Amino acid sequence: MTTKLSHRRQAGATSLRLPPMGFGAAHLGGMYNRVSGETAHATLKAAWDNGIRFFDTAPYYGRGLSEHRVGDFLIDKPRDEFVITTKVGRYFKRPADPRNFDRTPWGGGLNMEIVWDYSYDGILRAYEQSLLRLGLDTVDALLIHDPEAAADPNGPKLEDLTASGYKALEELKRSGQIKAIGMGLNAAPSLATIAPLVPLDFCIVAMPYTLLDQTALTTGLKRCVDENISVIIGAPYASGILATGPGPNARYRYGIAEPDIQDKTRRIQAVCARHGVSLQAAALQFPLAHPAVVSVIPGGARPEEVTANIGFIEETIPAALWSDLRNEGLIDPEAPTPG
Repeated sequence: MTTKLSHRRQAGATSLRLPPMGFGAAHLGGMYNRVSGETAHATLKAAWDNGIRFFDTAPYYGRGLSEHRVGDFLIDKPRDEFVITTKVGRYFKRPADPRNFDRTPWGGGLNMEIVWDYSYDGILRAYEQSLLRLGLDTVDALLIHDPEAAADPNGPKLEDLTASGYKALEELKRSGQIKAIGMGLNAAPSLATIAPLVPLDFCIVAMPYTLLDQTALTTGLKRCVDENISVIIGAPYASGILATGPGPNARYRYGIAEPDIQDKTRRIQAVCARHGVSLQAAALQFPLAHPAVVSVIPGGARPEEVTANIGFIEETIPAALWSDLRNEGLIDPEAPTPG
C-alpha cells in the first residue's frame, strides 16, 4: 500500500480536512540551540515544494519563535492552499530580567516569559498573540495545549477551562474564525481522563499510539472512535528511536531508550529489512490505519529531514510486513494495519 499526500481526511464532524502527513514545527522553536532563519525557511520550503500543506505550531515552541518562523514563510503563500493549526493556554510577557532569563527547555528560543491561562480572556489573548506572530488573519484550528501540566501547582487550572475558557473557543468556532477545537496531549491515559472535560473535534497526541506502543487501543482511542474525535499523531517516531533505529543515543519518550525498547525496535527493524521496507516508513504509515487517526506530523529541523519523511510516507509497504509484525508479537493483534 502507498500513502499519498494529496489524500484528505475529515477531522471529526467539522469542515477541517487534513492530509495524511503534515509538518510539526516544534523543532523550529530551537530546542537547545537556535535554528537560524535561513535554515527554518529552507526547511519549510522543502516541505512546501514537496507537497506538504499542513503545518502545526504552538506558542510554547521556542517561546514564540516557531510561530514567527512558520508565519514568515506562509505569509506569502495563498491562504486557501494550506492548513495551519496552533495552540492556546499560554501567552507571553516580557521577563523582568531579560539578561538572566532562563529559556529552558528552549535554549534557542525567545526571551518571553510564559503565563498559563485557560480562562476566557487568557484563551483569546493567546489566540490574538498567535495571529500577530504568524502574520495571518486566521488559523484553521486551535488546540488546548498541555492540560496534563495542571498536575503542577504552577501549571494551568482546568477549572478555568471548563468554567470560561472553552466558551471562548466555542465562540471562535461559531463565528467561523476557526473550523475545529482540539487538545494537545502527551500521555495515553489523558485521552480517557482529561480529553472528556470538554467537547472536542480532534486531539494531537504525542506518544500514545506508535509502532512501539498501542496500549491506548481499547481505552482512549476507542473513546475517540465512539465519539467521532479525530486524532493526529504528533510523535510517530516515538521521540526518536523509530527514526534513528536502536543505538546508545536512541531516544524514546524524550529520554534515552531502555534496553527492552531498544530490543523491540531492533526486532521490528529486522522484519522491515526482510521486506525491503525502511523502519521510518513503517513508523509513519502504521498509525494511519487506525480509524480515528487522520494525520501524522513528524518534525524536522533541516530540509533533508523533511524530504526524507515525504519519501517514507509514500514508500510502498507490502501487507505481509504487517502480518509478520503481528505474528511475531511486535504489534498488538487488534491494531488495524494499512491495506
